[in-house]
Amino acid sequence: MRAPIGNFTDAWPVTDKLDLLAPPVAAALRGPVPADGIVYVDSDPDDADTARFGEVHGIPPEQSANCVVVAARRGQEATLAACVVLAHTRADVNRTVRRELGARKASFAPMETAVGESGMEYGGITPVGLPPGWPLLVDAAVADTPYAVVGSGRRRGKLLVPGKVLAGLPGARVLGGLGLHATRTGD
Repeated sequence: MRAPIGNFTDAWPVTDKLDLLAPPVAAALRGPVPADGIVYVDSDPDDADTARFGEVHGIPPEQSANCVVVAARRGQEATLAACVVLAHTRADVNRTVRRELGARKASFAPMETAVGESGMEYGGITPVGLPPGWPLLVDAAVADTPYAVVGSGRRRGKLLVPGKVLAGLPGARVLGGLGLHATRTGD
């Protein structure tokens, strides 16, 4: 099969490679998440970081999406949520995420929490197969992307997912302005 984006030598319908995905991702694709149109591409775990992956496989940042786990707090109550933004942007955690989740404070979740609660590997966390009840905030630019590269739940391999599928995942809310263009300082 030919991948819809990138310069991959091999690509498969995701249903042919469920055994290579993190267990919660595979379970979601066997259950509530429609697998139609989702493609699995194999990759070296050393190339899992977004910039390196894009360099190796010809994926511009506008076609790659990062899924970050945030912890939102209001009083003693804490909520974990995931945000999906294009790779050339950063999630607006302090304003958009905090406001959308009704939190007093929001920050990136510690790595141990993100990995332990999601059941996925650090560097491979994906919006597909998140724990039930987690809010999933998807930037409108991701939803409008024909295909976005996201993790597979593991550092090895990626999923090529239509933006409309990401927008339709369980718990998803599409928000304009979630992804802010990153600016460099101190260069």
